[in-house]
Amino acid sequence: MSNIAIKYFIFLLKSTNQHGVHSPFVYNLVTKCFYKKTDKNRWNYFLTIKQHLLDNKQSIKVTDFGSGSRVFKTNERKISKIAKVAGISNKKAKLLIRITSYFKPENCLEIGTSLGLATSAIKIGNENAKITTLEGCPETSKIANDLLTNNFKNINIITGNFEETLPEIVKNKKYDFIYFDGNHTKQSTLNYFRTCLDTTHNNSVWIFDDIYWSKEMQEAWMEIKNHPSVTVTVDVFHWGIVLFRKEQEKEHFKIRT
Repeated sequence: MSNIAIKYFIFLLKSTNQHGVHSPFVYNLVTKCFYKKTDKNRWNYFLTIKQHLLDNKQSIKVTDFGSGSRVFKTNERKISKIAKVAGISNKKAKLLIRITSYFKPENCLEIGTSLGLATSAIKIGNENAKITTLEGCPETSKIANDLLTNNFKNINIITGNFEETLPEIVKNKKYDFIYFDGNHTKQSTLNYFRTCLDTTHNNSVWIFDDIYWSKEMQEAWMEIKNHPSVTVTVDVFHWGIVLFRKEQEKEHFKIRT
């Protein structure tokens, strides 16, 4: 059994469904969002967007600022292959659509655009969202920009190293929703977390991708959970969801989705 499979098995043993949730807010989130069916029209729209990338046999040279790929051995990669194995999974995309449909965030930030599939899911979930999305790789950013500008409005892609672009983009800003899918290392994740803290308000929702990616990422997740600004976290294994609601008691949930 692989390391990630072992982690998932342990997660299943410790997690619960709506029946183990006593917070009304989190109970509603689980029953009215997590366990609700994804709107068929929205999902079909996402699949159409994804198919554009799956049909693209062009190769690009990826500049990788993160922890590297477990799939690709070189930086020369086909767009169709990136979309198939490295883009947001269908399970995550469905949940992301439901989450943004449920919370209806207007001002959104994404750290790690990749080809723009997760960006598309955020926008499909709430068409009124204004999204700023950061991407480090110039070649990937070009593909994402073509995809997103041809299909959506009010999405701004900023290309460059996150250490330089993120502090500028969050200055004097408030965000309803942030999706963290950038450099999957402990130090970088915690740096993004701290850099974005001043952007929060009471109803801000943050999602951290791949919190079980490595021992480092699990350590980062533990620090985020214990931060005094954080009141509620929801661990769904592939993501860690962070809430800042001051009226909530500090509480951590593990929910099967």
